[in-house]
Amino acid sequence: MQQPTPRISRTDRQAQLPKAKIVRRVDVTHDLWLIWLQSESLFTFKPGQYCTIGLEGIERAYSIVSAPHEPLLELFIELVPPPDGVLTPKLHQIGEGAELYIRPRAKGIFTFEPQYSNHLMVSTVTGIVPFVSIIRDYLYQRQQGHRFFLLQGASYQEEFTYKEEMERLASKHDFISYVPTVSRPTEERNRGWLGEMGRVNLVVEKYVQQFGLAPEDTLVYACGHPGMIEDVKERMGKQGFQVKEERFWKED
Repeated sequence: MQQPTPRISRTDRQAQLPKAKIVRRVDVTHDLWLIWLQSESLFTFKPGQYCTIGLEGIERAYSIVSAPHEPLLELFIELVPPPDGVLTPKLHQIGEGAELYIRPRAKGIFTFEPQYSNHLMVSTVTGIVPFVSIIRDYLYQRQQGHRFFLLQGASYQEEFTYKEEMERLASKHDFISYVPTVSRPTEERNRGWLGEMGRVNLVVEKYVQQFGLAPEDTLVYACGHPGMIEDVKERMGKQGFQVKEERFWKED
């Protein structure tokens, strides 16, 4: 008599997945941090895609900051406290040397569409991640013929983790523009801020006009807070723009 095939539990299946070690960690604020992962197996992806990592049987998807040519997977993570947050509180407690498991395939369709000449990229805090990956890869591949207009919103100026990198690239390449905007300019943490002010979705139309963008050759990308995305879709949709979205929902 044939014996039934033993069932493998979810935890056992996860234990068989490739491991990824945290080889570097940088804390940006009390609830934002960067990690760099070294995967034990080859991990390939397209700029704008996400990886799925896990710890103690819990897994979540995170967009990848690094470009495909970079040796480490760079992730920018925001803490979601319990009870809503399940994995990020665990990740917040571990550092360099800790091991996670990683699903072997990247996923996601929030990627660069080269048929458009102009790319308006709108984000909130960690929503900048896929745009950094796309721009890094574009420069590495030495592509030409496109323009990137990156708008990023945050409550506080210290949350602009990639501000220095994006401003440096914008100063070197006239086809890259970067505009960070703070939504709480009068608070103490934003003392000394001299840049744009207001929620990013409320300044989009101003910069569409300033940059001279038209629906015929411009794709709008919106990544981050769902409320921001909905507002950008409504505002830009009324003007005839196509909007591509990637929502960063809170954990549950």
